[in-house]
Amino acid sequence: MAMRSPLPVRDGVGATRLHVPLTGPWPTVSAYMVERFFHLDSERLRERFDRGEIVAFDGSALTRDTALGAEEFVWYYREPPVELEIPFEHEILHQDDDLLVVDKPHFLPTTPAGKYVQNSALIRLRRELDNPDLAPIHRLDRHTAGLLMFSTRPQTRGAYQMLFQRRSIEKVYEAVSAKPAGWVNPFPTTVRLHIEKLRAQVCVEVDAAREPNSETLIELIDADDDVIHTLLRPHTGKMHQLRVHLASIGAGILHDNLYPILTDERPDDHDRPLQLLARELRFVDPLSGQPREFVTRRTLQYAPR
Repeated sequence: MAMRSPLPVRDGVGATRLHVPLTGPWPTVSAYMVERFFHLDSERLRERFDRGEIVAFDGSALTRDTALGAEEFVWYYREPPVELEIPFEHEILHQDDDLLVVDKPHFLPTTPAGKYVQNSALIRLRRELDNPDLAPIHRLDRHTAGLLMFSTRPQTRGAYQMLFQRRSIEKVYEAVSAKPAGWVNPFPTTVRLHIEKLRAQVCVEVDAAREPNSETLIELIDADDDVIHTLLRPHTGKMHQLRVHLASIGAGILHDNLYPILTDERPDDHDRPLQLLARELRFVDPLSGQPREFVTRRTLQYAPR
């Protein structure tokens, strides 16, 4: 059973739990945290103890003199980063007692990550709906737009999560790719690759010698002199799967800074969003037994007209 936080959700963000060793060379909990978070200002961290911002399991405040071993876990709120505003809004497509479906814009992360906390779909929605129990059932990359599902209460969350684990949800995406020179239409085609995400690497790796663990059916929607517009039906859900699969057949997605070539990180160019869209979701509702279907209202701006 998950350990319940003694601190409530604040501004849509839950408190962070830290495991503290019960023994070691540190005389106090604060001394351990100063060494653990060496990149932070040490006195500023100790002042958080003085203000009662670091608490134990029962919610009682620790002091900068609390001895090591007194508590195995402590909770605190992370100090929010200075965030750049993401000037795009989500749209709620469906809401009931158990399920929330939104149309996510490009550039908005699903959950807090790095320099984006308040500017994430989860935190925006928790604040908008005043629901601290809201949690994503699946995720989209920050640069991918389209359909995103959330559980509105923990009692039924597992039933919807199992749909993804059992691959019981039909997912359909769209992508726009640059048209290669001498292009010959290979579609429809099914791409199967072994994809693996290694720690400390931004991109996934493809191992042609190993059994495929990812599969996508790719169909042609349209093409013009410059671009190819495709429909993607993933059978699996590996990290960056669609981006890698299209790049592997010479049709890397427009404005992709990871595949086929990793480029230097740059500030977001809002006029050049990644041309990938989560377009459709279909499944049998695990609670009602009724078929459900959701379709995005967004389009890809570089698709042939």
